[in-house]
Amino acid sequence: MNPLQRALIEKAGRDYGFEYVLSVSEGSVDLASARQPAQVLITLENSNFVLFFSSPASALLNSELMRSFPAVGRSGTSFIAPDQDTLAALLRRAAELAHALPNQAARDFDARLQQELAQLPDELKGTEVERLVRQRVGQQAFRSAMLDYWGGTCAVTGIALPELLRASHAKPWAECATDAQRLDVFNGFLLSANLDVLFDRFLITFSDSGDLLWSPRIALADKALLGFDRSLQLRWLAAEHLPYLHYHREKFGANT
Repeated sequence: MNPLQRALIEKAGRDYGFEYVLSVSEGSVDLASARQPAQVLITLENSNFVLFFSSPASALLNSELMRSFPAVGRSGTSFIAPDQDTLAALLRRAAELAHALPNQAARDFDARLQQELAQLPDELKGTEVERLVRQRVGQQAFRSAMLDYWGGTCAVTGIALPELLRASHAKPWAECATDAQRLDVFNGFLLSANLDVLFDRFLITFSDSGDLLWSPRIALADKALLGFDRSLQLRWLAAEHLPYLHYHREKFGANT
């Protein structure tokens, strides 16, 4: 690896979510970030960039990257980028996923919550005000994680306007047993506002293959008025979504 190649790798890291250089050797560069917990070791083989990612959720991270980049070559658990554009895309997506996947959102929530509670007067601690603070901070952390996981686009339509997107829980916030469940990026979907309302009211749900299912309470004419007069489905669905989705479908069934 020559100095120019090393410089290009370090710049890609800074630009796409791995701003710290942990170590450099003759044939590799090890990158990390203060904003998310993943690290990446990058080497060169026959002019290809070979990326090995490590994180607290390495198995999930690698499986999500494989889904996101089905055409990218692999060597064991490493990803092979043939050019700088693919290198940048892998780094950017890995940084998004590392910030979103369990339980990074829960750790972010804990840190933000402690900051907020430290500013709360003692007489308000343990009251309804503290509960509302916890809920607000948690929902912000969940939305941030969902935006990262879905790449800032609706899980169904692909709409990318942030003002129209909602982080929709499959198992509602109030019915979750723990903060880990409430903040699990697989407990729901990033949906456009109209789909979010329907999903939240259990008027739509999704099958295990990601097909959108409609409540019989919604007439065909109303679907057309809503602009949903065609088959719709999730852009992807991970195995980790399924337990939450099964819960949502039970509620959907009881609501029809």
